Amino acid sequence: MGEWKGTLRKQPVKPQHRLSVNQAEMVSLPHPYVLHAAVSAPCLCCRKGKDQFDNLEKHTQWGIDVLEKYIKFVKERTEIELSYAKQLRNLSKKYQPKKNSKEEEEYRYTSTRAFLATLNEMNDYAGQHEVISENMTSLITGELTRYVQELKQERKSHFHDGRKAQQHIETCWKQLEASKRRFERDCKEADRAQQYFEKMDADINVTKADVEKARQQAQLRHQMAEDSKAEYSSTLQKFNSEQHEHYYTHIPNIFQKIQEMEERRIVRIGESMKTFAEVDRQVIPIIGKCLDEITKAAEAVDHKNDSQMVIEAFKSGFEPPGDIDFEDFTQPMKRTVSESSLSNSRGDGKSEPKFGSKSKGKLWPFIKKNKIIETLLGTKLSLKLGAGPEDFSNLPPEQRRKKLQQKVDELNRDIQKEMDQRDALTKMKDVYIKNPQMGDAASVDHRLAELGQNIEKLRLEVQKFEGWLAEVEGRLPARTEQSRRQSGVYEAQNPSGVNSCAQDRESSPDGSYTEEQSQETEMKVPATDFDDEFDDEEPLPTIGTCKALYTFEGQNEGTISVAEGEMLYVIEEDKGDGWTRIRRNEDEEGYVPTSYVEVYLDKNAKDVHKPLQKISE
Repeated sequence: MGEWKGTLRKQPVKPQHRLSVNQAEMVSLPHPYVLHAAVSAPCLCCRKGKDQFDNLEKHTQWGIDVLEKYIKFVKERTEIELSYAKQLRNLSKKYQPKKNSKEEEEYRYTSTRAFLATLNEMNDYAGQHEVISENMTSLITGELTRYVQELKQERKSHFHDGRKAQQHIETCWKQLEASKRRFERDCKEADRAQQYFEKMDADINVTKADVEKARQQAQLRHQMAEDSKAEYSSTLQKFNSEQHEHYYTHIPNIFQKIQEMEERRIVRIGESMKTFAEVDRQVIPIIGKCLDEITKAAEAVDHKNDSQMVIEAFKSGFEPPGDIDFEDFTQPMKRTVSESSLSNSRGDGKSEPKFGSKSKGKLWPFIKKNKIIETLLGTKLSLKLGAGPEDFSNLPPEQRRKKLQQKVDELNRDIQKEMDQRDALTKMKDVYIKNPQMGDAASVDHRLAELGQNIEKLRLEVQKFEGWLAEVEGRLPARTEQSRRQSGVYEAQNPSGVNSCAQDRESSPDGSYTEEQSQETEMKVPATDFDDEFDDEEPLPTIGTCKALYTFEGQNEGTISVAEGEMLYVIEEDKGDGWTRIRRNEDEEGYVPTSYVEVYLDKNAKDVHKPLQKISE
């Protein structure tokens, strides 16, 4: 209590009274108001400390709000990136060419290929925006969300410790206040008892006993004041120690922890903003590559190449029409009509072509529409409505050649597929034969037979279209024996249609060929006479014999039926088309599939017929 001595004031003592030892001690008691003024300062400090906690609580809550606001911002950014990527993908998909459609054929030009490359790169470009969204979600949104939860728990713990320390110091302050009030009350009581004793001692009318009683009461009150003084002094020392510990140890530590927490929050949000930029920066090289590929595709656009492709796609192969001959109408009796005249197409069918004309070309651009329609309607082809003839005879030569080549390639692919299936089933059958427990080998025979029939049908189709293709390309003369054999199925089904198409192409003024007039007149010979030319030829010599391994029903023109085990003569080997030409007798010969017979070639006797019985023996 040394610090308080300078603030104590002693009460004045009357000189006419003698004081005892206890009375002398009583006059050294401090004034209660002086003590009140001395200990009222900590209350203000407590209020200020509480205000500081309130300010810090508001500030840290604001910091958390800022962090949550940033998280919301990043989350909305990721949603925008996902939406943008989805829209880009849908846009790219919308303009992608459909499979097996006319649009897919248009993408053979360099300009359309560049556009297709742009669509593909835009799809990759959209993927990079999805990467941005995923990385921001995992590296920023998810991490900051977890950090905010931890930050709230840490903040709650720090402010709980602060409030607990604040409540403790307030409790100590209240104990000090209570001790101080008791000391003040006891001092006042001792002061009144002292005054009463002095009054009784100065009164001569009061008995000695009353004075002694007043003196004892004053001493008792003085003792109580002394006890309250000691208690107050002890409480004050304890409070001062707690207050020093509070303001110099507990509160600074709590404030330091709050400060560190806030600094970590600030550093974390800064790192998140840096990550925000890095996520974008990481995909910039890939986006740059996408843009470089688009630029590269654009630079590959070649207008000359595209123009040449258009020329190749649409060129007709016709020669320009020749000059129109002058028709002299001044001599009615000698009037002639030029073959290349436009009036020829309008004639009544009685005028004959002028064989002496020098014009070799045809007037393809000037063909009447009715003539084409009549030609197409006369074919009687069993095709779908709107489709042209099977041999594409309605197209210009170059276009027809391309269509026939495409058809041949398509049929060859189908044959390859069937052969692959047959090979697979054959292997499966071999496995079943070696391991009967795995399956019945006979169960695949029916399917193998079907595949064999399908392959033969497809090969017939290939031969038919190859014959037409060879006819167009000039590799074979028109309507040879081989071409008739290859197109046997088609002619058997539509004899009138094929003949009419062939005659239109060969003899009509609007045909697709440009042979001389002498050649055209030869083509107009009836089909029976045409066939007789080949019938008069000498029969081909035999080059060996063959044995039929399977029964074959020769239903198409140019083929011959054979029975299993039958022996026949071979007059022409397989030339790579899968067919062998055989002869049964002088009047029966034709083609059979090479896979259906076992051939025995006789190199020394090509022209001699050996008895089949001896050969079979």
